[in-house]
Amino acid sequence: MWGLVRLLLTWLGGWSCMGRLAAPALAWAGSRGAPGPALLRTRRSWVWNQFFVIEEYAGPEPVLIGKLHSDVDRGEGRTKYLLTGEGAGTVFVIDEATGNIHVTKSLDREEKAQYVLLAQAVDRASNRPLEPPSEFIIKVQDINDNPPIFPLGPYHATVPEMSNVGTSVIQVTAHDADDPSYGNSAKLVYTVLDGLPFFSVDPQTGVVRTAIPNMDRETQEEFLVVIQAKDMGGHMGGLSGSTTVTVTLSDVNDNPPKFPQSLYQFSVVETAGPGTLVGRLRAQDPDLGDNALMAYSILDGEGSEAFSISTDARGRDGLLTVRKPLDFETRRSYSFRVEATNTLIDPAYLRRGPFKDVASVRVAVQDAPEPPAFTQAAYILAVPENKSPGTLVGQVSAADLDSQASPIRYSILPDTDPEHCFSIEPEDGTIRTAVPLDREARVWHNLTVLATEVDSSAQASRVQVAIRTLDENDNAPQLAEPHDTFVCESATPGQLIQVLRALDRDEVGNNSRISLQGPLDPDANFTVRDNQDGSASLLLPSRPAPPRQAPYLVPIELWDWGQPALRSTATVTVSVCRCRPDGSVASCRPEAQLSPAGLSTGALLAIVTCVGTLLALVVLFVALRRQKQEALMVLEEEDVRENIITYDDEGGGEEDTEAFDISALQNPDGAAPPAPGPTARRDVLPWARTPRQPWPHGPADMAQLLALRLRGADDDPSVPPYDSVQVYGYEGRGSSCGSLSSLGSGSEIGGAPGPAEPLDDWGPLFRTLAELYGAKEPPAP
Repeated sequence: MWGLVRLLLTWLGGWSCMGRLAAPALAWAGSRGAPGPALLRTRRSWVWNQFFVIEEYAGPEPVLIGKLHSDVDRGEGRTKYLLTGEGAGTVFVIDEATGNIHVTKSLDREEKAQYVLLAQAVDRASNRPLEPPSEFIIKVQDINDNPPIFPLGPYHATVPEMSNVGTSVIQVTAHDADDPSYGNSAKLVYTVLDGLPFFSVDPQTGVVRTAIPNMDRETQEEFLVVIQAKDMGGHMGGLSGSTTVTVTLSDVNDNPPKFPQSLYQFSVVETAGPGTLVGRLRAQDPDLGDNALMAYSILDGEGSEAFSISTDARGRDGLLTVRKPLDFETRRSYSFRVEATNTLIDPAYLRRGPFKDVASVRVAVQDAPEPPAFTQAAYILAVPENKSPGTLVGQVSAADLDSQASPIRYSILPDTDPEHCFSIEPEDGTIRTAVPLDREARVWHNLTVLATEVDSSAQASRVQVAIRTLDENDNAPQLAEPHDTFVCESATPGQLIQVLRALDRDEVGNNSRISLQGPLDPDANFTVRDNQDGSASLLLPSRPAPPRQAPYLVPIELWDWGQPALRSTATVTVSVCRCRPDGSVASCRPEAQLSPAGLSTGALLAIVTCVGTLLALVVLFVALRRQKQEALMVLEEEDVRENIITYDDEGGGEEDTEAFDISALQNPDGAAPPAPGPTARRDVLPWARTPRQPWPHGPADMAQLLALRLRGADDDPSVPPYDSVQVYGYEGRGSSCGSLSSLGSGSEIGGAPGPAEPLDDWGPLFRTLAELYGAKEPPAP
């Protein structure tokens, strides 16, 4: 049977946990192995509750926190106590013989709050369990060793200005790492260290609220509030932590606009056009953003007629601008009032209004040199057409506003009258015609008249003059379009053939009323009926027109009702045609009678085309046959006047010594004797071989060689008369200086050079060369 296990925990500092055992100790009813009646043993039932050890305790030696003892341990040293689990052997150690449990180091509850251990008693010799293992918990008892902290601090909050007392601003929260279930180590209380009397804090919840009413942002916009959290319920000895709350007052529209001055004075020149900026006005509003936006308006009617005011893009300034043209001579100053009003008004602060202000404005108009001013903004004149040049059209007039006596000169801008139809008197502005006008060609003439001060040509103004050309009856009526019509052979008498329309280029009115009339002969083949609307109907008379091959020509007379009346005539061509049943034209000419042996026009055209093609082929063939064969010409690259020879064969390489006789390029004395037989030309293809003139024996000069070659070319009848120019390496004979080349030098190897002939002895032709290279020996001393 297992014995009883007893764990004794002795607490340092007078603390004891023996009361936490669930049942008292029970003793044996008798001694094991003693004779007598059988003893009955009742096993105790242990309940291992939580055991505690104070945190942060540190001593010079391991601290005894309890003792493990079994009833089977009779003090003979045969029992061995074991401890396993969390921290066993490191944090907690046990004496195997006595069962004493010690803690070896200081514990921190915030790092680990409890340890689960397993206690067991075994036989020391055989390690046989004497008691079943029992699990128990050692909890680290908390002490107040952690101050409160604000993990989200510092804080920033915003509250509207003028808020009521108790308006919530923000809630701050502190945390204490101590055990909230044991004592008051984690019981926090909030207080305001700095920020009174403007703000307060709820001691339990940490909610910050306004403490006074009507806090004005314009007076102080930002507040720094220090909040403290203290544990132990705020009692003395508790630990504390603090944080800051920056409270910003947000703006509300609680201030009306105010002009910094009651009178504003501006000036503007009279030539300033509409929209010209006169000046800026600004009403001061200490509010921010949309709460400071303003609208400006002119209160007096006299100022609103000449000037206008608007708000700039920022919504703060009033822009005073010219509304209509100003005139110094008419009015020299304007006085009016301007009002500034907030555009956004909060009804909660109407008691602090009114949210507007008024200021006076005076604008002085300054005089400036002005161009002449016309009496009208634009002129509309009229003149009849076809009038002779010089006809009066009208007059324009302008005056100098600065000086009425200043003379004005008038002119027409050439670009507006490119045809020079009008002229103007420079002194008085009278406009006359320069050529007869035609209304049908152009109805309106738009001129620009320029008025310039004689004393100052820079001062000029313009005006538009529109001249209308009035109509006269000068165009006879005509048919709107040429009429070539037809009538069917089967047409019934009185049938409508065509509606004829007339056109009069003159203006609508009596001049354009047109009448039309046909032939008055009662036996006429056709009848014309006037429709009284500028048109007439062409009708077939009661008797049908006799058929004929030629068309009918119907004369039409047209006249208008103008003063005077104008007449004209026109002719309508009417063809009598055969028509199909639906009324369409089948044929308007009699069919030609074709003989059986005749050919159609298409067949005749085809025959003519074939004959022409054959003739063209014959002519081309004959021309090609009669063309002479062109003689073989020298290729373009062969037509060279130097010693460049072109061959049709590839040559025999280095062993081919007969391809070209180079003796012509060498000294005639050293050349090999020419081979017998004729020599071919070197500058053309060798068609025929001709005898070659032999080189002259004995002394020869260049002129003789060239003459010999020229004579040989001229006497050769087998080739065209090409000239041949060849380059020779032979310098010739006859010169007193001999050869200038060093190739034929007479010096011998190992021998001394012979005496050189002085250059001065060569003659006058080599004087320059003697001066440059003929060095003279210095005279002997």
